[in-house]
Amino acid sequence: MRAPRVPSRLRRPPTFWRRSIQARVVASTLVLSAVVICAVGWYLLRQTRDGLLENRVDAVLAESASATRDAQGRLQAAPVGGTDAASQVQDLAREIIGRADTRGYQVVITGPVDAGVPLSDAVATYSAGLDVVATLPTALLDRMSTVGAGPAWTYTEVISDRTGETDVISDQPEDGSVPGIVVASQLRLPADGRTYALYVVYPLAEEQETLGLVTQALLTAAVLLLVLVAGITWLVTRQVVTPVRLARQVAERLAAGRLQERLRVTGEDDLARLATSFNQMASNLQRQIRQLEELSRVQRRFVSDVSHELRTPLTTVRMAGDVLHDARSSFDPGTARAAELLQTELDRFETLLADLLEISRFDAGAAVLDLEDVNVGDVVRRVVDSTRALAEQRGVRIAVEDADRPCLAEADARRVERIVRNLVTNAIDHAAVGGRDPGIVIRLGVDEDASAVAVRDYGIGLEPGESAMVFNRFWRADPARARTSGGTGLGLSIALEDTHLHGGWLQAWGRPGRGAQFRLTLPRRSDHALRRSPLPLQPDDATDRDEVTA
Repeated sequence: MRAPRVPSRLRRPPTFWRRSIQARVVASTLVLSAVVICAVGWYLLRQTRDGLLENRVDAVLAESASATRDAQGRLQAAPVGGTDAASQVQDLAREIIGRADTRGYQVVITGPVDAGVPLSDAVATYSAGLDVVATLPTALLDRMSTVGAGPAWTYTEVISDRTGETDVISDQPEDGSVPGIVVASQLRLPADGRTYALYVVYPLAEEQETLGLVTQALLTAAVLLLVLVAGITWLVTRQVVTPVRLARQVAERLAAGRLQERLRVTGEDDLARLATSFNQMASNLQRQIRQLEELSRVQRRFVSDVSHELRTPLTTVRMAGDVLHDARSSFDPGTARAAELLQTELDRFETLLADLLEISRFDAGAAVLDLEDVNVGDVVRRVVDSTRALAEQRGVRIAVEDADRPCLAEADARRVERIVRNLVTNAIDHAAVGGRDPGIVIRLGVDEDASAVAVRDYGIGLEPGESAMVFNRFWRADPARARTSGGTGLGLSIALEDTHLHGGWLQAWGRPGRGAQFRLTLPRRSDHALRRSPLPLQPDDATDRDEVTA
């Protein structure tokens, strides 16, 4: 089952990321810059917050101490008799709260501290709009419940009493809370001689607003800085990447055969020197390629001319050889044997000349296909029938598996038959005589994309690395071995060229003493690219020690 194809619009961003070094440099610079900016911004915000709080705490403590001293002084100056404790607390609170309203803080007076009753039930007076129970921290209340405790302060949340008629802190959010500082101290009331607690609550709304403005400014500056860094990085990398892209484009044109393409050299920097070196390299390659093309053209023309020129004398020699071969019965035994050898070598020479002409066509790019629907199984059966006599002479039996299975491909029947014949005759040449029966096994395979033929022999096999050399022209696995089929050494080379002309694969596998297998894979349709073969390259009867060589 085929995997679902990913739409091109989804593949485009990853492809752009992989191919664009400029995008990766800009992205990595932005990420690193964002990390640095966040670290610096966090440090600046922390320093700003600590500075604001320290300054505010110093001012609050100084102002609270002054308010406590003034209150204690007024209490000491008040007459001792004629006033009860509650009235004296209210008078004191009224004066302190009046001053607090003008300076933006709030006041709570509770007591007596040694009464041991909850805050909500104690004698208390405080600024309007303040939720005393929710605002005053429990730890601070516990500290002030001991007579003789010294002044103390702590951070808190200033909670507004929304049920009241007034709201002293107008800048509070909807939940009625803002950060604040509460400073606690104790007062001794002359009216009853008992100790009361004075809590001064300072909201930090202005500091919070200032910190918010600083945070917003830092965020705005960070975004603008990131955009600026991205733009600068893009421009800087563009100056470096653009010449590299131009070099890539010129290299692609050179690879496509446009050898006259060159880079434009501007300036004297490193990139200009690189462009100069690139142009020199391209000029040298162009000169050498033209020399090689000229040499190859001369060689191809020489082979073609010699092959054509040899046809006329070969025809004359063939006619004379046929006359001598027909009259060999009237010769003495030595002369008759010479006539037979002459006829055999003339046949081989004629085959070699035909192969040379075919190779020259491939080299000149003049080979074309005559495509039709071909049943590869029928081609295999014809080849086996035509080579059976040679196999019997060699003492080798050929077996075909799945011979009746349809194995269709759009191909040139003549060239496919030549490929299979070359593979079979090569297997006959190298099969082990008197060895495993059958000596050659031909397998057919087909799937929805490709058709394949595998020719297996159990002969001398191939040494490591020879599977790539076996298709070279005039190459032999065993130079001392005679060619039983009278081959020219060009059969596998021509078979490989025929296979490439079809857009197929021709691959070899072999191991010393274990034989070899050649696999031909052709696409079912000529315009389809091969992705896999329906037959394995390593034979099924190969041992686990064998490894595949493609």
